[in-house]
Amino acid sequence: MTSQTPKGSDALQRRGLMFILSSPSGAGKTTISRMLLEHDPQIRMSVSVTTRQPRPGETDGRDYIFVDRNQFDRMVEAEEFLEWAHVFGNCYGTPKAQVKAGLKDGQDFLFDIDWQGTQQLYQKLETDVVRVFLLPPSLDELRRRLTSRGTDSAEIIEARMARAQAEISHWDGYDYVVVNDAIDTCFEKVTQILAAERMRRARQTGLIGFVRELTRPDPASGEPA
Repeated sequence: MTSQTPKGSDALQRRGLMFILSSPSGAGKTTISRMLLEHDPQIRMSVSVTTRQPRPGETDGRDYIFVDRNQFDRMVEAEEFLEWAHVFGNCYGTPKAQVKAGLKDGQDFLFDIDWQGTQQLYQKLETDVVRVFLLPPSLDELRRRLTSRGTDSAEIIEARMARAQAEISHWDGYDYVVVNDAIDTCFEKVTQILAAERMRRARQTGLIGFVRELTRPDPASGEPA
């Protein structure tokens, strides 16, 4: 009798996850997010709904879902968001239906949000959420990174530094904290976290049937296979 080779555990059906990356400005969140999206086809960026105007090169439905304020308010009233917030005069929200359907199908979502949005997501979908916070190696290095951009005045940099320290104070609201002292090392640690979280038993929805098949009686011996 020809034996069948069982599928590897990585081929089992699983539930998707919500992978949150947070950090103060200059600590590498945007760079790490871009690297994840480029190197991992199993994860995609959550597309937010926003009331701000599209910027040059942005596409509706790909970069953001652009709506006017009245439509956004109706979506809030209808409880269509997992989380939403006012940011610099505009509104941003995470559409509930899109994410829930994707998670059920095994789709992983990447979220580039702050600690307040993280709290909202965790309160609503705790078991699906993985929270990662990136720290700079020092405040001096953070200031150097912000200054080297050459895009902000000294006053704005000071404001960013003050806000960064306020954001860092929420580090203990995350599952993982990674110090970004070297971008490649940081990226490796983040990918290790993602790989481990994908293998959590609670997310392996195909395990029950797989194990049941492994433990069913062998017709030839009357004993478990």
